[in-house]
Amino acid sequence: MQLTESSKAVKIDLFSFNTPQMRAFHITWITFFLCFFGWFGIAPLMAVVREELHLTKAQIGNIMIASVTITIFARLLIGWLCDRMGPRTTYSMVLLFGSIPVMFIGMSDSYESFLLFRLAIGVIGASFVITQYHTSVMFAPNVVGTANAVVAGWGNLGGGITQMVMPLVFAGFVGLGYVESDAWRYAMIVPGVGLFIMAFVYYFATQDTPEGNVLELRKTNAEYRAKQADAKGSFWTACKDYRVWILFLIYGCCFGVEITIDNIAALYFMDGFDLSLAQAGFIAGAFGMMNLFARALGGMFGDKAGNKYGLSGRVKILGIFLFAEGLGIMLFSQMTYLPLAIATMILFALFVKMSNGATYSVVPFINKKAMGAVSGIVGAGGNAGAVMAGFVLKSEGVTYQEGLFAIGGVVALISFLAFLIKFPVEISNTKIIEKKEEPVSIPSEELVLEPAMLK
Repeated sequence: MQLTESSKAVKIDLFSFNTPQMRAFHITWITFFLCFFGWFGIAPLMAVVREELHLTKAQIGNIMIASVTITIFARLLIGWLCDRMGPRTTYSMVLLFGSIPVMFIGMSDSYESFLLFRLAIGVIGASFVITQYHTSVMFAPNVVGTANAVVAGWGNLGGGITQMVMPLVFAGFVGLGYVESDAWRYAMIVPGVGLFIMAFVYYFATQDTPEGNVLELRKTNAEYRAKQADAKGSFWTACKDYRVWILFLIYGCCFGVEITIDNIAALYFMDGFDLSLAQAGFIAGAFGMMNLFARALGGMFGDKAGNKYGLSGRVKILGIFLFAEGLGIMLFSQMTYLPLAIATMILFALFVKMSNGATYSVVPFINKKAMGAVSGIVGAGGNAGAVMAGFVLKSEGVTYQEGLFAIGGVVALISFLAFLIKFPVEISNTKIIEKKEEPVSIPSEELVLEPAMLK
């Protein structure tokens, strides 16, 4: 079998499940969606946990940091595993192991034990790297940015739905007669069971690449083995590329902000505007709901800018989105009137999600031979950004409003780093022509070039 770019999908057929590319597309975003219920399911219930375990603001900050710290290291490892084992097996392993602390966090009876469970749950956040890796190997360059953005955006939508649904699950257990101190514990069993089941669905319903599964191809296909051998040392090659570390910082400023808001939004609106748990959860959920379309928009704008202006167009649109995000965060932090706070949150959420999507419209073009390593390092940057934001917001002497204003300023400054990402002159503005009817086979060493579709 000839392993060429032509085996990748050149379009996204949303209503199809017949091809391995579209099965991976749909099952990946659904799985990532459920991962958010495990990763952040406890976040909208933290007001109840805070009262029961007598947590201070600093301790809540430490718990928030723990939920994203382990993900930094997990994403680096998972990117490497995707290159070695394939996304199918790797995702199934993450789901199986991640479901355990989600189901058993209800056994916590102290700050220390809760912190350890929250730390372990953070491994689930590595699912993002697998999500982006899987779509990157399934879709051709002309649509890979859009595909990455849509599956990640619809998956991230789980972060918003979680804020709305988990308080209802909690209320359901209260309605069944359980006291609040028990209801939050039983509520967390629900997403844990969902993740456990999805581990088997992912393993048996998807395949690693359009040609088949990595471990099988390595045994039966000499060309594939040669490509794998050529990719050895890819992690260290990715580490030496300055563009990877700029994207690491940029992703820390967009996805890092997103998961920070996912962690604090319910508490922010409860404490700042005297709302109930359900009301605060619904408003916080609106932030995550923007993923329904905003992250996809970022990827689509990235692809369109790339098809028209080359790779340089992708990084320029990313810098613009990130700068607008920073200004939006600073504006949101100054709002004391609830309707204006909600409106400005929606505004900066739009640019947060679009920056996420635009980042991963650039990532697949950095190094084709180290796609997993690059995805893992950049993805880890998102969690590193959340950790830094967590340290700012946990301080007893800094209000959430003051902390968010400072974070917004940093985001705006870092946005200018996007314009430092350069590609070789001969390819940065070059386009490859592909006919819609017949995908052109492209040598692997040329896949870094930009495609354009014939009008």
